[in-house]
Amino acid sequence: MPGTGPVTRSTLRQQIADALRDEVLAGRLRPGRAFTVKEIADQYGVSATPVREALVDLSAQGILEADQHRGFRVPEYSLADYRSMLEARGLVTEGMFRALTAGHPAFATPAGDPRTAAALATVRRRGEEAARAAAAGDLTVLIGYDLRFWRELSALFGNPHLGDFLDRLRVRSWVCAVQHLLRLPELRGRLWAGHPDLVDALARRDAQAARAVVAAANAHALTLLEELAAG
Repeated sequence: MPGTGPVTRSTLRQQIADALRDEVLAGRLRPGRAFTVKEIADQYGVSATPVREALVDLSAQGILEADQHRGFRVPEYSLADYRSMLEARGLVTEGMFRALTAGHPAFATPAGDPRTAAALATVRRRGEEAARAAAAGDLTVLIGYDLRFWRELSALFGNPHLGDFLDRLRVRSWVCAVQHLLRLPELRGRLWAGHPDLVDALARRDAQAARAVVAAANAHALTLLEELAAG
């Protein structure tokens, strides 16, 4: 956990939380894996306090869950959990798309407005990187760019609470999806790569097309996970 300045308890807490989140999202901490505060503190060579705080933070996000016998463990999410997460995400994105059609300030400027164009260009770059990672079957890179893509896209709507809520939902749904996707020996060509299509739809102020892109992404992921669970 390298840093460029003094490491305070607060930054150490965040560094530990980020490192453990990455381990879960990469599938290196498997579902059901349990551990204590002491184990993690010993692993990172730090005191128990920032570790406990980091683990509590991750539990609040649904990345870990408290285990009264072992301390904390990686949750085992079902397909029913995943469907519920998709439904919750859909309610949030539907609100975003309704705001788009209602003339939300982020999209109410002329199509050629440099501020809007610059913001969408940044989101597009994340989407293109996500699409490349998906095509290559690089799940870890895809997850990183997908989360950044949606954080930056949500920021266009100017509501940090909406962005934070959607980010937590997407992280949690990735935690669930990874548990199934790692059963595939080869992910190349199996992952959804349509992020740039969503940016195109938003650039055109076409909420209906944006809804269709998100629906296609959700259907693709759910179908793949259902196949894996069945086979």
